[in-house]
Amino acid sequence: MKYPTELQSLITYLRKLPGVGNKTAERFAFALLEWKEKDLLDTSSLLGTLKTAIKACKTCGCLQDQNKCPFCQNRDSNTLCIISSPKDAYAIEDTHAYRGLYHVIETLLSPLEGRTPDQLDLPKLDHRIKSQNIQEIILALDSTLEGDATALFLKNHFDNQGLSVTRLAYGMPMGSTLDYIDEGTLSLAITGRRSF
Repeated sequence: MKYPTELQSLITYLRKLPGVGNKTAERFAFALLEWKEKDLLDTSSLLGTLKTAIKACKTCGCLQDQNKCPFCQNRDSNTLCIISSPKDAYAIEDTHAYRGLYHVIETLLSPLEGRTPDQLDLPKLDHRIKSQNIQEIILALDSTLEGDATALFLKNHFDNQGLSVTRLAYGMPMGSTLDYIDEGTLSLAITGRRSF
């Protein structure tokens, strides 16, 4: 038997979430039907304003609210950690092992998927490195084929700029992404970084 139209639409939207299949989306939808109306309205309101309330910092690309970026203020300005997602900054911050600046490149190279070096916005990155007198670049990219290719490309790009280029090290298993690494492992990877 077919679900009511609104319920089926909700299930379709919930399936867009990562790791949510049809059965999980159905469970979520039926659970939402049991929520109090006020909770549903509050959640709906929050979802409706999410894109306008949370913005990416124009300098580093990390998430900010109320026009203040917590990742650009009171930081060690000699070190710049390059990440591929704003979410990665939170994972690194949870280790309490890094106090430098961040820069989100937003994509990893994948020629087969049409993601090329042009999308890395290297002129903006180069300008930031020069204007802020960055001395060390940490490549904190996923340990995947795309992450490794991007790290190698960036390392070659920075080779002639007199910068120390390091990469996350110990404890990062091949094929892993930062959001699935525990704090202890990620802390070791940051403190044990090595020249690339």
